[in-house]
Amino acid sequence: QVRLVESGGGLVQPGDSLRLSCVASGLALDYYAIAWFRQAPGKEREGISCISSSSSSSYYAPSVEGRFTVSRDNAKNTVYLQMDSLKPEDTAIYYCAAITSVSCPGIYYNEYERYDYWGQGTQVTVSS
Repeated sequence: QVRLVESGGGLVQPGDSLRLSCVASGLALDYYAIAWFRQAPGKEREGISCISSSSSSSYYAPSVEGRFTVSRDNAKNTVYLQMDSLKPEDTAIYYCAAITSVSCPGIYYNEYERYDYWGQGTQVTVSS
């Protein structure tokens, strides 16, 4: 059974940092590109980043580029999302998702229907 489990969310102040983790089980992460999505209350799910299986390519939404960094450790079956300079508008539930491909789906990385497996999400709240 494939499982993706996110962790690392929490309540932080504007300007703080958080690192989210996505641990996979039931699949060999080496063969999957992984994306991060987020969903704020009343808003659509937003794709914010994707990393290929070999880490050779990555994508970022304009809203997070320069502040967020995606990385992975296939030996640990884990993908990370380092989030710096957090803003109140980053408040959302953050999800990781796996696509059965070594590559991110290019410019379509933010289309959630392309992904095969999802985690349950972790809450990130940025507030003073």
